[in-house]
Amino acid sequence: MDTGSIAWGLTATALVLFMTPGVAFFYGGLVKAKSVISMMMMSFGALGLISVLWILYGFNMSAVGSPTQFAGNPFSDFGLGQLAMGETGSIDLLGATYGATFAIITVALISGAVADRAKFGSWMIFAGVWATLVYFPVAAWVWGGGWIMKLGETLSLPGVIDYAGGTAVHINAGAAALALALVLGKRVGFQKGITKPHNVPLVLIGASILWFGWFGFNAGAEWLNGLANVGIIVVNTLGATAAAILAWMLVEKFKDGKATSVGAASGAVAGLVAITPACANLEPGWALLLGAVAGAVCALAVELKFKLGFDDSLDVVGIHLVGGIIGTLYLGFFAIGTGLFTGGGLGQLAVQAIAAFSVLVYSFVIAYLLGLAIEKTIGFRIKNEDELAGIDTSVHGEEGYALERV
Repeated sequence: MDTGSIAWGLTATALVLFMTPGVAFFYGGLVKAKSVISMMMMSFGALGLISVLWILYGFNMSAVGSPTQFAGNPFSDFGLGQLAMGETGSIDLLGATYGATFAIITVALISGAVADRAKFGSWMIFAGVWATLVYFPVAAWVWGGGWIMKLGETLSLPGVIDYAGGTAVHINAGAAALALALVLGKRVGFQKGITKPHNVPLVLIGASILWFGWFGFNAGAEWLNGLANVGIIVVNTLGATAAAILAWMLVEKFKDGKATSVGAASGAVAGLVAITPACANLEPGWALLLGAVAGAVCALAVELKFKLGFDDSLDVVGIHLVGGIIGTLYLGFFAIGTGLFTGGGLGQLAVQAIAAFSVLVYSFVIAYLLGLAIEKTIGFRIKNEDELAGIDTSVHGEEGYALERV
């Protein structure tokens, strides 16, 4: 492998790792001032814990030798010592590290659904067990030789397309987020407008970091392919995101009379989510349409929690679950050469739907049972009085904006 490809692999790994602090800033700005430390700590806690678990056994679980395997043997190379000593150990370890960054951010994304009311210790237990039971196996299913990766061969149809994580990351995280929101219940005084973002610039900084890092997220794996598709990936990542911003703001303008900066930031994330599975398999024009559809639909979907009565605090379901489903299924219609309207038949749509909804159901069920078990034993939700007083001081003993009194 040439040094340029290796350099891009290292750069992409750093970009995707930087996305998790971006999630922390994005989520941190959206919550109230007395919850910002708690919100950001959930992302940083995931960064620390999932990194360690991935090195110890997660990477081993993310690849299988047969599509009938649930996951790889976690103890096949505990701590990656054998991988490090192999002939291509340096390159293999770089690939393993790149994979770790996906596991980290997937877990961090879930935390937005339980903002303002989750115990940090319980969150950390959930994060570690969910990653072990759900993310590591699903990564094997989608990218590591598992049943989703081989579904097309099994059914004599086109293969499932999930280039950078529509199913493995966004549907996976969004389904788990919905489960946790149901387990923990509604915030005190839950209603439309319960809280407004306490720091809009922080939200915009987080969204900007995410967009910046997403070029590594989507185009990063191209270091293994000689950067053959990097051009179409980066233009689609730009175009879909930009179109989603415009669509979200347009919906806001018609619905509420004003286009907001938080809406623009949310639209950017919705577009990024939707283009993630499709970035290498759409012509740029179709990517623009995908972004516009995702931005508009997600702008409407975030309101469903008030109608359906579940408290997804920071709209993980409305953006990541809905956006991930849109991007994954959209390929069934417009994927280059295999989409229903681009030279193929219904086969691509069929395998995309099977993959999307299988991951959704599996992640939801495991997250719900795991969250319920934690809630019934050590407790997952903080006391109502602590929520009202401020989760930062009650859980972490810190304040986000502690000003000295003169």
